Amino acid sequence: MNNLSEELAALLDGEELLAVPDVSERLGVVVTKVHDLLNTNKLVAYVVDGKKYIPAVLLDGDELNKFVGSAVTVLKDNHFTDEEILRFLFTPDDTLPGRPVDALHGHGAREVIRRAQAMAF
Repeated sequence: MNNLSEELAALLDGEELLAVPDVSERLGVVVTKVHDLLNTNKLVAYVVDGKKYIPAVLLDGDELNKFVGSAVTVLKDNHFTDEEILRFLFTPDDTLPGRPVDALHGHGAREVIRRAQAMAF
């Protein structure tokens, strides 16, 4: 495991991680729709032993958080890997305060997306 993978594993420790079929069930869509969300950069997955897991906090209950999709798209468009995106979203940031992933569920969402855009340059 490389340093980025170890760091990400530590950041995601204790997070609820959902397998693709579980996300499908939670969102009320077919499994292929979840794969589409991953392939169109609306969601990002954490891969363990070849299996994809989506942190539950990327969802709003039984819906996809629209700001998560925006942040992921901005970062993916600028060639960030899934691991780098997850590291950004789950690393605590005192200036927000908290983690960017949590800010995406509230008033800090636009600031997180602005920072993601700035990271690209």
